[in-house]
Amino acid sequence: MRFRKDWPEKQLRPKVRKLSEEERVKIFSILENKIEISPVLKALNYRIRSSRGRYYYEKIHSDSDVEIVGRVTPLATPKDFLLLEVELDNGKWKTITEGKIGKISSAVSGDKKGTFHGLGVLDKSISLTKHEGLKSVEITRKENMTFFYNDSTKECSAQEVLYHHFGVPIIVIAEPRDWYFYHRTPRIREIDENREKILVDFTTFNRYGDDFGGACLYMKKDGKWFAFTIKPSQSDSIESSISWLEKRKWKDW
Repeated sequence: MRFRKDWPEKQLRPKVRKLSEEERVKIFSILENKIEISPVLKALNYRIRSSRGRYYYEKIHSDSDVEIVGRVTPLATPKDFLLLEVELDNGKWKTITEGKIGKISSAVSGDKKGTFHGLGVLDKSISLTKHEGLKSVEITRKENMTFFYNDSTKECSAQEVLYHHFGVPIIVIAEPRDWYFYHRTPRIREIDENREKILVDFTTFNRYGDDFGGACLYMKKDGKWFAFTIKPSQSDSIESSISWLEKRKWKDW
């Protein structure tokens, strides 16, 4: 006796809406403006490019290389909806979200998972600080390497502490790109007396509850901040991390 196997129905691609020139320019202008007002996207050199009825989020690297980080497609239905996707290794595209233009832009600038950058909490924090007309915010360190805003009981994320408390630039905070992409959560483990060396763990948990990850040493050298990813077996402390980097002539993991 033969059994019939029920295969899942193939997902049809959503129908693309053809834009008028006026619509194309309007959407482009809004997406471009959303980048300009996003502290994280602006610092990471994001830009929008329009091509063949779609929009592409691109990141310009320091060596002038351009990386496509996302694609936005106008949909025929529902009205005014856009589709946000990221490209996979096999050349296919994965849906992140769909909705009106505000939802699309917020999904990129407010990303907390690491799909784009993982600094969504920091982006919101800096934007709020600017909106309130503040040049800086006061942060207090408490036990177990926890940090809180002075004007509230809200605990700060590691990225907020690095930026607001230590002055680490956004582009340096974002450097452990692969760890953010794999949803590893940063947490400050050690700080030196001069506040110029900060060891940060990047950790995630598998379905069995086991944790794994690595560490990043944020370090100020000659007045400039750098980020060095450290091999797990060499990241017991700031001292061991620096010793390992020196042996490798400051080439990180």
